Amino acid sequence: MTDIRKLAAILVADVVGYSRLASADEERTLARLRALIGDLIEPAIAVHRGRIVKRTGDGFIAEFRSVVDAARSAIETQTGMLDRNAGLAPERQIELRIGIHLGDVVEEADGDLMGDGVNIAARLESLCAPGAICLSEDAYRQLKGRLDAPVNDLGPKQLKNIAEPIRVYSLDVGQPPKSAAAPAPGKSGPPRLSIVVLPFANISGDPEQEHFVDGVTESLTTDLSRLGTTVVIARNTAFTYKGRPFDVKTIGRELNVRYVLEGSVQRGGSRMRVNVQLVDAETGSHLWAERFDKPLADLFDMQDEIVARLANTLSDQIAAVEARRAEQAPNPDSMDLFFQGLSWLHSGRTPNHVAQARTFFDRALSTGLDNVDALVGSAAADIADGGNSFVPDPAGAFAAAEAKLIRALSSFPNHALSHAFLGYVKILTKRAVEGIADCEHALTLDRNLADAHAFIGLGNIFTGRADEAEAHINQALRLSPRDMAAYAWLTEVGVAKNHLGDCEQAVLWCRRAIEANRNYPEAHFHLASALARLGRLEEARSAVKAGLALNPSFTVSRARTNWTAMSDDPAHPVQLAPIFEALRKAGLPEQ
Repeated sequence: MTDIRKLAAILVADVVGYSRLASADEERTLARLRALIGDLIEPAIAVHRGRIVKRTGDGFIAEFRSVVDAARSAIETQTGMLDRNAGLAPERQIELRIGIHLGDVVEEADGDLMGDGVNIAARLESLCAPGAICLSEDAYRQLKGRLDAPVNDLGPKQLKNIAEPIRVYSLDVGQPPKSAAAPAPGKSGPPRLSIVVLPFANISGDPEQEHFVDGVTESLTTDLSRLGTTVVIARNTAFTYKGRPFDVKTIGRELNVRYVLEGSVQRGGSRMRVNVQLVDAETGSHLWAERFDKPLADLFDMQDEIVARLANTLSDQIAAVEARRAEQAPNPDSMDLFFQGLSWLHSGRTPNHVAQARTFFDRALSTGLDNVDALVGSAAADIADGGNSFVPDPAGAFAAAEAKLIRALSSFPNHALSHAFLGYVKILTKRAVEGIADCEHALTLDRNLADAHAFIGLGNIFTGRADEAEAHINQALRLSPRDMAAYAWLTEVGVAKNHLGDCEQAVLWCRRAIEANRNYPEAHFHLASALARLGRLEEARSAVKAGLALNPSFTVSRARTNWTAMSDDPAHPVQLAPIFEALRKAGLPEQ
């Protein structure tokens, strides 16, 4: 291959004061720089169709097809650097200077670039203020009017080894914070749902377990990243802390995250123990800790189960912490309001709790129209109203929920929870087969979505396969044994057992549901039905009384109208008839 002469947009970047940073802490500086290159700089170059030509010690040279691509990559990089430096003392901040020029270059056989185009970009970089981007006049001419960043005309500059002066422009994407105690004006703290999963410690002392331990860390990072609103620090960055002493608050500042998850794995005999703890990166306080003990089995299956349980439990725990934070917010934003709504929904499905949840979800939507979580939350509140007979018109509630979920999916087509709840609506409105398919699709997007398994279990009841419901609910519980919605899933098995006439089992499952959360009238009513069919009328009446305390408007007539309308399977009304009769015997009003 011969040398090729061409016109190219050249970007040259260099770390400001690298020698000073390295002399203070060379190992940590190198680790942070590698992380920045892997997690921020290389992705920003790749997404804008550029390539790194070569590394230059503490900097690099990149080539782009257009100046617009080069400038957008540079802006994304410098903006990301501001976030990475937020809260760090000035002497620990890593800052870049970036120069961009459009000019003639020669591409050699090995892909390297030579010529004035590269030299000018390098000279422009040396003129930059830290955190800024300097452009030649030729480069700026291509950008004029196409970018929103403020531009300063620095005038003609005589560049070393360049014959003619070149007019230079500076793009300023913002100023880095001056000190850890005084963040830049308007600079927010870490993203609300931001977390780093630190490499789990292998405390068994067995090197053969190292791959398993690292696999847990990597898989958990991947699975948490599937949660659409969660910012999860990439694996490469997290592993720069492996095997080294660290301070959680320092990590929080360096990575600009709100939460740190750390843990350990220990093998003893025929069991594997995993300890985890969630830490507030700002205060260093421990928010949640858990221990998982599992008998040794297939390591990959064990890893999948541990990761699934961690991901689901962690999601619920962070939501609870965020709800507590939101309650203290003087000016709650859209996500603050969403988490308060979620807290009400998690506290149990009663008419009042659902109404409170909807109020917060709808307020969240009024202040953040693109808040897909609040939109799905509002739909979930509608489903709760319709599915639990809280409103006189369940069909209207289901229709409203479906419209919201379709709207969510039109903007976020791969939002797994939206697909699952859309399936849930269909299951409750005589479209169970279609709804089950939606839930199965949700699981292809998020394999740990326990809700989807639970909804499939309910769908089995409405398609004449109530005997299969328990297996799906058990799968949901295996993935998320302490899920905030577990009481509803347990009730579903009680419903399935009632449909099958296995009233002893229905009693056991409904009692488990009530132990998990007493604020669910459906569990009390189905418990009452099973008890009455067993001839235990005093206990049945007590259960009805507890259910009516939560949902006073519930009657046999409303139950018949609403529950019958949920399935067109011929066996469905036949299975419901003894349930309605048992509710009458237990004292539930007819009208």
